[in-house]
Amino acid sequence: MPREIRLNAFDMNCVGHIQHGMWAHPRDRSMHYTDLEHWVSLAQTLERGLFDGLFLADILGVYDVFHASPDASIRNAVQIPVNDPLLLVPAMAYATRNLGFGVTCNLTYEAPYTFARRMSTLDHLTKGRIGWNIVTGYLDSAARGMGFAEQPEHDRRYDLAEEYMEVVYQLWEASWEDGAVLRDRDARRYADPSRIHRVQHHGQHYKVDAIHLSEPSPQRTPVLYQAGASERGRAFAARHAECIFVNGQFRHNVREIVADIRARAKAAGRDPYDIKFFVGATAVVAPTEAEAQDKLAAYREYASSEGALAHYSASVGVDFSRYSPDEPIRFVPTNALRSNLEAITVRSQGTEWTLRKLLQMMVLGSRQAPIVGSPSSVADQLQAWVDEADVDGFNLSRTVIPECVEDFIAMVVPELQSRGVMKRGYAEGTLREKLFGASARLPPSHPAATCRR
Repeated sequence: MPREIRLNAFDMNCVGHIQHGMWAHPRDRSMHYTDLEHWVSLAQTLERGLFDGLFLADILGVYDVFHASPDASIRNAVQIPVNDPLLLVPAMAYATRNLGFGVTCNLTYEAPYTFARRMSTLDHLTKGRIGWNIVTGYLDSAARGMGFAEQPEHDRRYDLAEEYMEVVYQLWEASWEDGAVLRDRDARRYADPSRIHRVQHHGQHYKVDAIHLSEPSPQRTPVLYQAGASERGRAFAARHAECIFVNGQFRHNVREIVADIRARAKAAGRDPYDIKFFVGATAVVAPTEAEAQDKLAAYREYASSEGALAHYSASVGVDFSRYSPDEPIRFVPTNALRSNLEAITVRSQGTEWTLRKLLQMMVLGSRQAPIVGSPSSVADQLQAWVDEADVDGFNLSRTVIPECVEDFIAMVVPELQSRGVMKRGYAEGTLREKLFGASARLPPSHPAATCRR
């Protein structure tokens, strides 16, 4: 039986997200990101298209590595200005019934006690449709904004994250027992104090002595997303993540990452298929191949190579303005997204990447080569990724919004359904139940389950 393809829209509460320069296209509506109607309409469209979720990225700080300045990012709206993603979710959840919401929150600058309450609140308000994309940040500009000289070293951020997860698991899973909430009007007892426990954590990085402020939400722990593909990131993902976001130009490279993380998860006592992998993708679709190529050519007129380089420089912590066009790009340890730099250096499978090659790849203002073609052709390529890279689905980033979403739903979704690889209706239940067909709670093999009383 073919694997069901999962789909998230990949977006951000800003003007320019992944495909830089597309905001200047006359049909693009991304400049309406400050309007709640824009987001509610998007959520309703995605639900009509049977998308599993809307994955909302976020960043603290500004991209200021390229030319050692934020100017290129500001000129091109490269994720600046950017607003808080969490505040969008209640309105979108109210306007939908089944769509899930994955929100990115940087744990490096969030106290676990207050963050746990924020996520429990969203889980209540969405009736169990919230997920958390766990990130530790990668910008020194964010650290300076938070009062530090620079961000913690790459692997140390994962040490912080491990302890952070211990704390929030205890707050979500251990503080309130099942049955602690009584809602007994006659006895005038809302909750049973004997079933509510103080979390006492005194670790190297965090100290908490408190009762979780929220009563148990439908999922307790939100669905856990993660995107680290470095050596340290893979170990963290194998232990904690339920959904993993991977990037890569080549299926064999992504398959190696997927296989490695599944093996690590199995070694940790988890079912390796309790993890779903979503690969980043961009689709340009039209009724025919020729029309799709024409659409791509029209989009390319608005692509910003400068914006793409500003984004990529900050992502990997390397100022690409210092490279000559044909100079080979070498790996250097940085405190940014180390796996992204490894992908074009140590894991490039014999390909020698240069600035010229990067620019040739940035056809729509990002380093993500688009999938272009007719509905049948695009579906073929999506299925090839699932079959050859062992991924479960896609985080589809926007080009010209909303037409890119509307076109995909109108043309590609019916094609996938006709092949029996996409659902024709939503399952009932929480986001976790819809994704995994099991309990609303994390399975017993997950480390969070050890916190339960």
